[in-house]
Amino acid sequence: MSQLTNLRPLAFVSSLRTELSLRNQRYAERLRLPFCESRGDLPVICYSPSQDGSRHGNFLPETYQAILKNENWRRRLEKAHSQARTALPRSDRRWRELDSSNSSDALLMNVFCFPGTLKQPRLFALLGLENQAVPQFGFKARVPLGNGHADRTEVDMKLGDLLVESKLTESDFQSRQVQAVEGYRDFRDVFNCRNLPRSKDLYFSYQLIRNVLAAYANQCSFCVIADARRPDLREAWYAVMRCVQILDLRLRCKMLTWQELSAELPDKLKDFLKEKYGITSNGLRSPPSAPRFERDEIP
Repeated sequence: MSQLTNLRPLAFVSSLRTELSLRNQRYAERLRLPFCESRGDLPVICYSPSQDGSRHGNFLPETYQAILKNENWRRRLEKAHSQARTALPRSDRRWRELDSSNSSDALLMNVFCFPGTLKQPRLFALLGLENQAVPQFGFKARVPLGNGHADRTEVDMKLGDLLVESKLTESDFQSRQVQAVEGYRDFRDVFNCRNLPRSKDLYFSYQLIRNVLAAYANQCSFCVIADARRPDLREAWYAVMRCVQILDLRLRCKMLTWQELSAELPDKLKDFLKEKYGITSNGLRSPPSAPRFERDEIP
């Protein structure tokens, strides 16, 4: 755990949230998109759909139209914003999680719902997929429990036989009580549990543990997609992955960055990710530091 502490995860979170706030304010103002700022020291930009519902500032127009035409994708837009009552101004329309510029689910859909993304063979190779597939968002993985029931775990995306967990500004991979984690049927078969990061009462990086178990139960591969500006998440990933004691399963688990994916995306989507998120393929080797951005320093 000392490595994770030394990486100052809160500093990386704060730096990235600050940058996204500045970038999205400029982006919204440039395109005259309806938006608001959340309350707090680090305001988050939240977008509203156009009055006719055909556009949404958090997505490229082509992406949003593709989402509206797919029932599974469209349902994802209805996911409620958990902090709307306390953090956002009242509105005639209920705020949704994917309205937020910090939403990793919105970023995931921005990448994989864009019409040209799924036509990129090198992207599928990077993800370890042999064939093209249609993404399913909010996939219910049904991870077996020791009592014969199943945890209806929701995985961010299923693409063919690949399960994906997406991250952007989240502080960590969450924690959960030891008893609950050890209640999964395959927990002790899959993990060298003595070396998993934990405290007396909690296992850390619960989402990673749960999704590796989901991949094992569903005979899938598993990939975490995070930002290269979050080396703290990378360290948390390796702390869990080195405890996977089934070799074949460990080989089916990987971590990629949005920056790595960006290199294989259509040009219009690349430009969008660069302006709105600061995600560029030439940022792959960014140093593990937490830079501070002034408003005039955001390109």
